[in-house]
Amino acid sequence: MPFDFQPTLDGDLLALRPARPDDFDALFAVASDREIWEVHPAHDRWQEPVFRTFLDGAFADQGGLVAIEQASGAIVGFSRYSMGRCEPGEVEIGWTFLARRLWGGRYNAAMKRLMLDHAFRFVDTALFRVGEDNLRSRRAMEKIGGRLTGRTETVMLNGAPVTHVVYAIRRSDWATRAMAG
Repeated sequence: MPFDFQPTLDGDLLALRPARPDDFDALFAVASDREIWEVHPAHDRWQEPVFRTFLDGAFADQGGLVAIEQASGAIVGFSRYSMGRCEPGEVEIGWTFLARRLWGGRYNAAMKRLMLDHAFRFVDTALFRVGEDNLRSRRAMEKIGGRLTGRTETVMLNGAPVTHVVYAIRRSDWATRAMAG
């Protein structure tokens, strides 16, 4: 069965649905907050032209999902799936951002739970590339059970090399974690 890159997923806190071009304004309203990107390797993504390029890439890859807060119905974030840099049996989850008012709580974990539960219907391993110096995102990965793989990738961002570390969550570990509570 081929991977479904743009499912509709419902949870208690968030719903995820395929991103559409007409979501741009609502997504940019969230993404234009400079503090979201301050420790991210693409720290200029709060700027409209940079964000538009980011979102166009997601549409081209056909894996973008908008996050909708169940309580308010508002678009509050974004994430996506990709297999562009993966080995067989893997999918990458990333490019995630959430409105700052939802940080530090249950929302990132809720988003990743929905995405991982869906991904593990198709693959054995979910990968997450995180900027090596992005300690906020690295802590978030560890909170949901991500383990460093030893894989790294260096890319050019804003004219400078940026190293990303790769975290993995395996289906068997996820199932064990889910059963533990």
